[in-house]
Amino acid sequence: MSAGGGTWPDIAGRIEGKVHKLPVRVYYEDTDFSGIVYHANYLKFAERGRSDFLRLAGVHHADLFDGDDPVAFAIHRMEIDFLKPARIDERLEVHTRYVRASGARIEAEQTIWRLGAEDTPLDELWRAQVFAAVLDTGGRPRRLPVSVRDAMAPLISPREAAGGA
Repeated sequence: MSAGGGTWPDIAGRIEGKVHKLPVRVYYEDTDFSGIVYHANYLKFAERGRSDFLRLAGVHHADLFDGDDPVAFAIHRMEIDFLKPARIDERLEVHTRYVRASGARIEAEQTIWRLGAEDTPLDELWRAQVFAAVLDTGGRPRRLPVSVRDAMAPLISPREAAGGA
C-alpha cells in the first residue's frame, strides 16, 4: 500500500492502453541542496520509463546488443519542458508513450507527474519528446530489428492520435 492508500505497482511499472506508467520515489540523492529534484535526474527517471516500457513489451537491451547483428538505441535529440519542481519524498509517475518505431528511428513522448491521493496524477512536472536512433556497434544507423518492430507495433500511439499522457 502507498501512503495515499492505493496500491504501488510492480517495480517495472505497468502498461495501461498504450501508455507505460512507472512509479518513482524522490530520494535525497535525487535532489539538490534545497530538496528539489536536480534537473538532470528527470532524464534518469525518463530513461527508466522508456527501458521498462520496452522490457514489458518483450524488448531487452542486452539481447539486442548480444545478438548476431548487435544494435543499440542512442538518443540524438530531446525537447524538454520543466513545468514544476518535484521534492524529496514525493511519489512521482513517469508516463511513456511511443509514437513511432520504424526505419532506424524511435520516438517517444514522456511526462512526469506528482501523484496525489489514491495514486492519481496530480501535477504535470516535466514533459519531453525523445528521438532515438538505432545504431550498430560502429555507430552507424541500422533498421529497427523486425522482432523489435513487431513487439512494439501494437503499443505505438501515433502523435496524431495521442492525447495527454
